[in-house]
Amino acid sequence: MIELYTAATPNGWKVSVMLEECGLPYEAHKIDLGKGEQRSPEFLAISPNGRIPAIVDTDPAGGGDPVPVFETAAILIYLGDKTGQFLPADLRGRTETLEWLVWQVANLGPMLGQHGHFALYHTEKIPYAIERYRNETLRLYGVMEHRLEGRDWLAAEQYTIADMACFPWVQTWKAQGIPFDEFPNLRAWYERLKQRPGLRRGMDLMRAGMAPSGQFTEEARRNLFGTGTSK
Repeated sequence: MIELYTAATPNGWKVSVMLEECGLPYEAHKIDLGKGEQRSPEFLAISPNGRIPAIVDTDPAGGGDPVPVFETAAILIYLGDKTGQFLPADLRGRTETLEWLVWQVANLGPMLGQHGHFALYHTEKIPYAIERYRNETLRLYGVMEHRLEGRDWLAAEQYTIADMACFPWVQTWKAQGIPFDEFPNLRAWYERLKQRPGLRRGMDLMRAGMAPSGQFTEEARRNLFGTGTSK
């Protein structure tokens, strides 16, 4: 059994998508980020960085004590190795998959996250910050557009954890005001992934009751962003 500690965010959905696609039994535990539960001693014992998602594998390969794993890339690799799914075993396929997975966690996620923060959530609109992160977001969409020229998937000629990691961030395109039609290869990839039942189930996890974008209490804003309304 996999114990999943998560919330309804793009990073959280990466792992719920993988669990649904793999068919692994899991139990999801909501971490209320607005209440600061990510900083509780119990959660920090699993995820020292105080960020979701994290998992605990209560039935690890070879037996023994449960294995906690934090950071989405590490979790996706762990689950890929555990199940033998969506992480190619051959040298070239595995290398390509890990390259694009690392690209997502080092580039796509952080830049879209910053653009979303300054364009959607920060109470003070700072044109320089919005423009800086929007330009980088568009550049990264262009990287994916070029990569998907004549390809169905990002890596290894098959659907992998690299695709799963990128999809939840790309699906924020409408909220972030991205001119998606300017990226036809990326849009085709996006529509292709949307047809996967496992991905849809993973993306639905914990969506019920989500607050509208930008509507946070002062306490939630401090817990989510480490700041008040304008500080």
